[in-house]
Amino acid sequence: MKQLLILSGKGGTGKTTIASAFIQLSGVKAYADCDVDAPNLHLVLKQTAQVQRTDYYGMKTARINPELCIKCGRCAENCRFQAVKEEDPFAVDPYACEGCGLCQVLCPAGAVSLVPNIAGELMLDTGNGKVFSTAQLKMGSGTSGKLVREVKKQMKAAASSADVAVIDGSPGIGCPVIASLNGVNLVLIVAEPSVSGISDMERIIRTAKLLHIRLAVCINKADVNIDKSEEIESFCREHEIPFVGRIPYDASAVSAINSGLTITDIDCPAGRAARCVYEKTFQLLNS
Repeated sequence: MKQLLILSGKGGTGKTTIASAFIQLSGVKAYADCDVDAPNLHLVLKQTAQVQRTDYYGMKTARINPELCIKCGRCAENCRFQAVKEEDPFAVDPYACEGCGLCQVLCPAGAVSLVPNIAGELMLDTGNGKVFSTAQLKMGSGTSGKLVREVKKQMKAAASSADVAVIDGSPGIGCPVIASLNGVNLVLIVAEPSVSGISDMERIIRTAKLLHIRLAVCINKADVNIDKSEEIESFCREHEIPFVGRIPYDASAVSAINSGLTITDIDCPAGRAARCVYEKTFQLLNS
C-alpha cells in the first residue's frame, strides 16, 4: 500500500480541504484522518452507519480505594502534578494525573493502584466498500503520537488489499505528525503564502528530510499574497523540491465546504486547480 500524507505547518492552510478533494478524485479505498486532536475529515466525507468504535487506552492513572485509604496525605503532599484531591474520600483527578506511580509507592496502606485510562476513541468506518480510519483524543491526554500509530495500523489491517491510501495529517511538527510520517511514500505540504506559513513549511520540510521522506509542495490561497507565493516557489526550486501547483482563494470553495462538499464536487477555480495539483501529486507518488 502506497501512502500519501498531506500536511501543513500550521492550521487553517486548507490541508483537509485538499485531502478530501484528493480522496474524492482518486476514489481510493483507504483513507485516514490522523489529526486526532481535532479530526474533521468526516465532516466532508460523511461517515456511514458502519462505524466501529473502540476505546483506546493510553497511560495508566492512579486510583485511590476509599475503603483502604487512611487519609495520611502523603500522596497529596508529594504529587508534583497536584492530581490528588484532599477530599472525603481522597481522589485522583485523571486529567492531572501523569501515571508516574509515586503515590502508589508512598501509600502505607496500599490504597493506591495504577489502572488503565481511556485516552481516546478509535473509529473505523467500513461502509460503501471503503475504509476510513480516524480517532478522537480525550481532552488532556498526552498520547497523541501513539493514537495516530493506531489509526494507521487499523487502516492498513482493514484495507490490506488497497493500492493507495490518502492520509490527512495534523498541523505543526509535533508527536502526531512524526507518527503519521512513519511508513509514508510521499508527503504533500500545503503551504500558505504568508510569513508564518513559509516558516512553518520550512520546519516540516526539515523534519521530513531528516526521516528521508519524499516531498512535494503546493500553495493554497496562492493569490492572497503573490509575492509570498513566488517566494515559496523559489524556495522549492532552490532546494529541488517538486512544486505541484497553486490553488487560488475561492469563495465558492468555502460555500462548498460549508455544505459538506469537496471543492472538486463543484465547478470552481479552486476545484479546477486542485485537480491539476492532484494529477501532478499522484504522478510523483506512482513514479
